[in-house]
Amino acid sequence: MVTTMVAQEEEVSENKTDLPDEIVESNIDGDGKLFTLEILKIIKDSQQQHGLRHGDYQRYRCYCSRRIRRLRKVLKVTQGDKRHFKRKDVTETMVKDEKYLCIPLMMAERAWGYAMQLRQESNTEPRKKFHLVSRLRKAATYALQLQKLCENTRCDARTKLEAQAYVAWIHGSLHFELQLWKSAMENLKKAQMVYEKLSLALPEDDQLLYKQRVDEIAPSLRYCAYNIGDESAINDLLEMRSHGHGELLDTLDLLIVQTRERKPETLCEVEWRGRSVTARPERVRLFFISEQELDKSLVRAEDNASKIELIEKLLLDCKDAIAAVKDELKADQSAKTRSGPGVPLSSAQYLLSYLTYIRLTRTIQRNLLMIDAAKASLAEKTEAGSGEGKKTRPQDITRLYEIILQNCTELQQLPGFEDDPQYQQEVEAKTKAYKAFRCFYIAQSLVSLRRWHEAMALYQRSRQYAGEALASSNAIGGDLADDLQALLHDVGGQEFSAHAHSVLEGEAQDDEGSTVHIKPATRSKKPLYERLGEYREEPSLTSRNPNVYKLPPEMHPIPCKPLFFDLALYSAEFPSLDDKIEAGPGRRAPSAGLTGFVKGLWGWGGSGKK
Repeated sequence: MVTTMVAQEEEVSENKTDLPDEIVESNIDGDGKLFTLEILKIIKDSQQQHGLRHGDYQRYRCYCSRRIRRLRKVLKVTQGDKRHFKRKDVTETMVKDEKYLCIPLMMAERAWGYAMQLRQESNTEPRKKFHLVSRLRKAATYALQLQKLCENTRCDARTKLEAQAYVAWIHGSLHFELQLWKSAMENLKKAQMVYEKLSLALPEDDQLLYKQRVDEIAPSLRYCAYNIGDESAINDLLEMRSHGHGELLDTLDLLIVQTRERKPETLCEVEWRGRSVTARPERVRLFFISEQELDKSLVRAEDNASKIELIEKLLLDCKDAIAAVKDELKADQSAKTRSGPGVPLSSAQYLLSYLTYIRLTRTIQRNLLMIDAAKASLAEKTEAGSGEGKKTRPQDITRLYEIILQNCTELQQLPGFEDDPQYQQEVEAKTKAYKAFRCFYIAQSLVSLRRWHEAMALYQRSRQYAGEALASSNAIGGDLADDLQALLHDVGGQEFSAHAHSVLEGEAQDDEGSTVHIKPATRSKKPLYERLGEYREEPSLTSRNPNVYKLPPEMHPIPCKPLFFDLALYSAEFPSLDDKIEAGPGRRAPSAGLTGFVKGLWGWGGSGKK
């Protein structure tokens, strides 16, 4: 009774929240039209919208169950009532619409989703692998039922082909789990071939989905080919491990171990700088396999982003390998006796130094690829003449070169190689080369700040470092030497350009090398509206803060607003007060005629004071 009530509540909640997909009506017409069921598109859309975008197979399985219940209810193919169950499969006579074909399709997807959920749980519970195989068998049964309905009903050619490809893919997945490599490869190859043909026959907008399915099947085919005995598939599998394909990543480690057992001479011993050591930890052996194949993978990579991704995944494996060697060193008490330079390294310590060397050199290689990408972006920005798009600055490239120089410092301090003159010379030459590039891009940053004198000094320092690095060209690679030659050519032009700008802006150097300002008065800070009649090149006018008008304007005194208006002020006539004004210093007194002259001559009239 309680179970019935819970089922009713679940059904009511499902009807409220989830509406039927692609089913909006219950009237089924039985005309003679061909049925079209886009199987791959339906399952991919359902998977992306209901959990598989995040790898949640349980959510997808529950969605398939709800979808089947809604389909059976709408199409009136229910299996009994609420109290009694009576199995009712979809038969050929029932199929009046392509919606009927969705029932076996969703049942196969539900079984497959349950199997994938059990695969995730089998990592901690191995017994669930048997249940996993049982669910895949059930999925294969429903897929065959779907194919039979598509073949015997009015379905078009595309639907029949998609049903065949789906059945082949399900059977290939089942045989893959059962480790029946030959039959799994045959089924997966058949599915891949059908999807390839469909992608060629369909319009361009619908091709992407089928091409993605072809790419998903390719890793499984490579793994089957290897297990059958195809030795040429080993390199492809190693490359797959570098790319990190999801479902096969766990089994690829086991495959690489098997490959190592077949070729122990290449995987057990490592030779570096005249000394051979044995790689005992398993993680270290797996890392050396990936490291050997990395250069081939880099050649086949399409762009710098793909190469950077490959190197970063190798660096993660290198980190695990270094941790394994350090654990071995902790267990080996005899390896702790070394102290100070000049003392020979043990095998584990030498292996640790070699792994650290690989980590640092691969990190430098990755940073150089990032620098190449930044240089390309900076060149595009310079040619475009605008700051739109990717805002790459010389400071960003300078920061990458500083990281490279830190790595070079760590290379010089590797245990066991402090007193190796050849090794130190090689690292020192590369360090000077990277210092030359760093000085160049620091100078470029100063040029953008219009600090010409400091920029010229750094250009000279860059030329000096480049010359010292080229003097020991045997210690650096040919590519780095070519880059230094190109750098010297760029430094010459940039130095002359900076010198010309410093002269134009009023800076020059005297014979003693000190800075002399020429015509400092020409560097006026007057805004443009005050010097409209004067021609002068002003780069700041095209910047974000042009000096056009002084804001805020200067303050000027103005009369305050009167409290009342004196309307009689401008109509009143005031008497003249000129005779009352005394003659001050520097002001001539008004003339008094002959009488005033006589009074002044004889002293008559007094002093004019009361």
